[in-house]
Amino acid sequence: MVVGAFPIAKLLYLGVRQMSKPVANRLKAGAKRSPFFRTYVCLPPAQIYHWIEMRTKMHIMGFRGFTIKPLNEEAAAELGAELLGESIIFLIGGGCMVLEYSRQAANSRRKEEELNETITSLQTQLGELALTTETLDAQLREMNRQLLSIPAPTTK
Repeated sequence: MVVGAFPIAKLLYLGVRQMSKPVANRLKAGAKRSPFFRTYVCLPPAQIYHWIEMRTKMHIMGFRGFTIKPLNEEAAAELGAELLGESIIFLIGGGCMVLEYSRQAANSRRKEEELNETITSLQTQLGELALTTETLDAQLREMNRQLLSIPAPTTK
């Protein structure tokens, strides 16, 4: 990066990531209040998460053949809203990473194309210089041949 250049893209990404937390909190609050969100968005992932977590814990402790009681609706709504908020933050952070990667890849591609253009230009110039050298070499040989073909003056 050029010294003194202001990395506006990085600042923008940082701003988006900082704003994702309040947005996630508002969505969590809305998800807790709305019956549709609560029933279809928050509760199923929370119950699945609870089931997987409890099953894993019981398996680690060595218990077999047990039934897992589902969470009550209030606890499931809270856990589901928390999962929703964290997933939003994770998605926004992941999106920022993907955008940064694509920006870096585009910069890298652009630099590589410039380098290839420079190499092509230098190869063209080298070919032209080689042709000029051959032409001058041919002219020099022709001059030497003409010089040698001039009869030497006879001295008396």
